[in-house]
Amino acid sequence: MKKILFSIVCLASTVFIAKAQNDTMYVMKNGVVTNKQSVKPSDVDSIIFYMPQTSTFTTVTDADSNVYNTVTIGTQTWISENLKTTKYNDGTVIPNVSESTEWSSLSSPGYCWYNNNQTSYGNTYGGLYNWYVVETGKLCPTGWHVPTDAEWTTLTDYLGGLSVAGGKLKESGTTHWIDPNTGATNESGFTALPGGHRSHQGTFNDIGGHGGWWSSSKDGPSKAYGRVLQNNNEKVIDGSYDNGFRGGFSIRCLRD
Repeated sequence: MKKILFSIVCLASTVFIAKAQNDTMYVMKNGVVTNKQSVKPSDVDSIIFYMPQTSTFTTVTDADSNVYNTVTIGTQTWISENLKTTKYNDGTVIPNVSESTEWSSLSSPGYCWYNNNQTSYGNTYGGLYNWYVVETGKLCPTGWHVPTDAEWTTLTDYLGGLSVAGGKLKESGTTHWIDPNTGATNESGFTALPGGHRSHQGTFNDIGGHGGWWSSSKDGPSKAYGRVLQNNNEKVIDGSYDNGFRGGFSIRCLRD
């Protein structure tokens, strides 16, 4: 049996009401039909009502006094920008590692800016952190944390699953994402940016076309889980990344 998944987006405070009548599904607001879709009831698997919410926690400040906006998506409240702190939440400085040979041999925490250029990249896209920094548990501001693999899954499930959630997470347009920024609507308010990454060998790659974010969950002795978005599709790529935890990825923080 063919199954169709309908996602109905409610961006206003007024609830959208959908009902099936005579094989037509109607979307209504204030008693007025705003959209309709022909549908066979036997073909419908489920109807999802999706409403991004505005966070009551409007900003949060890190140890460097950087101030970030936040957004509530479902039951989770996220910082809606990539982290750019150079200090742990206890004020301790995180080592900045610029040389490729040093980065590739790290077995301890380190961060950098894309192409070692904070002015051109760091202020917009945030820092790139290896997983040893994440492992300390002190990277995000107090009251916030790097999300687990399961918490990333909660986010993507709420947004309709891995095959479409990327479009709802990505900043729309091509100011930062390379054209085509496929499926990007940013209807979640997450405003994902393509900060590229630093490989475990120390090379910088994919600014504008690729964004990668660590989770706090390990995958065996030398890898950790993360999420990747790309400019040419609306998927979220779910996997484990980089040799010896030395890959440099962006960070998003989730409220405790």
